[in-house]
Amino acid sequence: MIVATSELGSVPRGVAMVDGGFDPLHAGHIAYFRAARALGWPVLCNVSGDHYVRSKHEPLLPEEQRVMVLAALRDIDHVHLSNDTTASVLAQLRPAAYVKGEDWRDRLPAEEVQLCAELGIEIVFVDTVVDSSSRLLREYVRANRGAHA
Repeated sequence: MIVATSELGSVPRGVAMVDGGFDPLHAGHIAYFRAARALGWPVLCNVSGDHYVRSKHEPLLPEEQRVMVLAALRDIDHVHLSNDTTASVLAQLRPAAYVKGEDWRDRLPAEEVQLCAELGIEIVFVDTVVDSSSRLLREYVRANRGAHA
């Protein structure tokens, strides 16, 4: 189910929140969603909007399409398109757990860590880092540079 920002407060509190740009979606993301699901809570996927993705690269899939694709995955119960900070979404949603890949340990923004502590949101790190969208894109560009010249 796709959830609007105004509906975040009505999502049941016992959810695990995952978040990211998911552009491109890859096997590491699927492992991440499955690990979040294995915690036993419904999963809400907070999807960063095109404005965030553009800070890294031009979006391959527009935000509306990424939301539709993610909403179709069986390990995700709710999908939210975020055009705000992750901390803002955490404050509105108040999930039971905020799930991040192990690569985020010691790199989460202090604001998110502090907010989770204040609100009693468990931060769970899962070791599912199989790949990186940024790395996949860099390799694709490198491999195809000059191929269309």
